[in-house]
Amino acid sequence: MTITYEDILKAKETQSDVIRKTSLEFSDTFSKLCGANVYLKNEYEQKTGSFKIRGAYYKIKSLTDEEKSKGVVAASAGNHSQGVAFASQIENIQCTIVMPKTASPAKVAATKGYGANVVLEGITYDESWAHAQKIAKETGATIIHAFDDPHVIAGQGVIGLEIIEELPNLDEIYVPIGGGGLVAGIITAIKEKNPNVKIIGVESNAYPAMKQSLENNSLTTVEGKMTIADGISVKTPGKFTFEIVQQKIDKIVTVDDSDIINAMFLLMERSKAVVEPAGAVALAYILKHKPESGKNVVPILCGGNIDMYLLGQIVTKGLSDMGRMLKISILLKDRPGALKELVDEISSINVNIVEIIHDRLSTNVSAGSAGVTISLETEDQNQSNALINHLNQKNIEFEVIS
Repeated sequence: MTITYEDILKAKETQSDVIRKTSLEFSDTFSKLCGANVYLKNEYEQKTGSFKIRGAYYKIKSLTDEEKSKGVVAASAGNHSQGVAFASQIENIQCTIVMPKTASPAKVAATKGYGANVVLEGITYDESWAHAQKIAKETGATIIHAFDDPHVIAGQGVIGLEIIEELPNLDEIYVPIGGGGLVAGIITAIKEKNPNVKIIGVESNAYPAMKQSLENNSLTTVEGKMTIADGISVKTPGKFTFEIVQQKIDKIVTVDDSDIINAMFLLMERSKAVVEPAGAVALAYILKHKPESGKNVVPILCGGNIDMYLLGQIVTKGLSDMGRMLKISILLKDRPGALKELVDEISSINVNIVEIIHDRLSTNVSAGSAGVTISLETEDQNQSNALINHLNQKNIEFEVIS
């Protein structure tokens, strides 16, 4: 199967009245951090919060009237489910989404909010996918695959057209890879217009399925490990997407969760942008592995649908990793004024106290003592080190928890 440049042009015409043209924004902050000219392609601005609506809408729009009358079915734990549901709502056709029982309640609610009939089946995506195929066979509904479909790939490829039309002197694009639909579409669009533009795919190192497939020269299934980037946690790439990527991609690289957390945190703090883990992997890579100075590079921020509980963890972890949050544990004598003396010492370094937990009753706290856990906000690692040195000089015994 081949996807042509003309297929993507056709998809663009279909999308024009429904799909947003997301911004391509030069970032002074990330350009300085990376040493290159960084332009952020903000697909998290897209309807449903992800690029997935592009391919889903084009696929559903291409169905015949008879196919539409039988409805559609898809399996997804996140962004694809919302894209298919929204596109089906626009076309006024019946939509069933099979989601794992482990799917985020927020994503389940969002999918139902777009009018889909949500079926919770299985623990893993593979189990949900098997059930979706069963529903399709029983009802005649059309399966809308998350990535391995020519219309879906062409729909995602419109992103490439938007980028190169706005930034013709582009040097490199960094694209998140899960199943490969996004990168396959973008490669097809970009390489037709300018084959000298380098396309670098970015995977989580917990699920390097496309990278290993290229190295093995055949589709490869990986076991997968724990990662926050669930949106690109795909064990086996698509057959069609692999063929396209194998022919045209320049390189595939990986990032780990700590890199992703750093990128997400900086996006929130510096750009006021909330981007999900899978959506931040491209930026995460160039922040750690700097592109060549002066190059015009585009990391694609492909989605912004993040669980609020995870978002809170990202903020806390990001502050801690950057040396801007310090948590210490101290055993004080249980006497009046002991806590005040400690607080005064901390205040003398101009460190902000976020939270104090004072504990006399736990079994690990000896009689006549009080356990104190203090969360502190600091300017940077240097101020954290200054506080630690100050407490040591005052002979205050403490333990750094994080």
